[in-house]
Amino acid sequence: MNGTMVWPATAAICEVGLRDGLQNEKKLLSVEEKLELLDSIVASGVKIIEIGSFVHPKAVPQMADTGELAKRMKRAEGVEYRVLVPNLKGLERAYDAGLTKAKLTVSVSESHCRANFNQTPLQMMEGFGPCVEFAAKNGMVISGALSSAWGCAWEGKIPTAQIEKITRAFLDLGITELSLSDATGMASPRHIYEMGSHLKKAFPEVSWVLHLHNTRGMALACAVAALQVGITTFDGAFAGFGGCNFIPGAAGNVSTEDLIHMLHEMDIDTGVDLAKAMETGRLAQRILGRAGGSYVLQAGRNCDLVAQKAQAQQNK
Repeated sequence: MNGTMVWPATAAICEVGLRDGLQNEKKLLSVEEKLELLDSIVASGVKIIEIGSFVHPKAVPQMADTGELAKRMKRAEGVEYRVLVPNLKGLERAYDAGLTKAKLTVSVSESHCRANFNQTPLQMMEGFGPCVEFAAKNGMVISGALSSAWGCAWEGKIPTAQIEKITRAFLDLGITELSLSDATGMASPRHIYEMGSHLKKAFPEVSWVLHLHNTRGMALACAVAALQVGITTFDGAFAGFGGCNFIPGAAGNVSTEDLIHMLHEMDIDTGVDLAKAMETGRLAQRILGRAGGSYVLQAGRNCDLVAQKAQAQQNK
């Protein structure tokens, strides 16, 4: 071996701004505003979109109109629309809204689960069995998410054995698309590389997704580490908005625009028009009335800087 890294040719982006990007915002967007954002996301070429969640409206009022959004949205061919659901009731609501893809999530932290749900992670997953049965009967697809996979406030880093245990539980249910979620923003590039390498080898049948928050400024570095082990599907949120209602201090998701810009600069194709994705980020900032956490929206693309320099030379 010559030591040269072979980077993937392509990577997939899932836009989660309509769910994770908005669920912590004080401003409640109207369905019309969400539809405008959704149309902009689709226009940019993103093929996987998490449009919201079916959780109790008192817990997350920002998501109370997800059903109406799903019923009113224009569905583009080739685009996967999904929602997050906590249980069978949420899945039934997703089905009634005409959706065919839903994600079930469980915190891998024993302490976090007990503190918030008075259950262990495996006990929570026992409730997913009826969801899988309902989905199979009604032509729906289920994916899973391991929340706080890279650390939690109670336990710090989560043992590898615990990640494996929850992964096997999902596989026992027949769920093979799994997201490793860093809702607490505690992941580091080395942690991603070592754990990701192990999980890829231990569970080759799993399609892994990485969900990063940029809480401590390491999200893009973590994404690079994931690419190095062959994880090529990433969640991002427009303008870097987001945060978790249940995790104090949780900052926004990795910015979709920053993630796409980095991948394109690495000659990794996402199939997304970065300029149009940036328009989505700017639209989100206008609607929410504040700046997000996107570096590219602030500084522009690398090619924009080169173009500005060339124009300045011509004007001399």
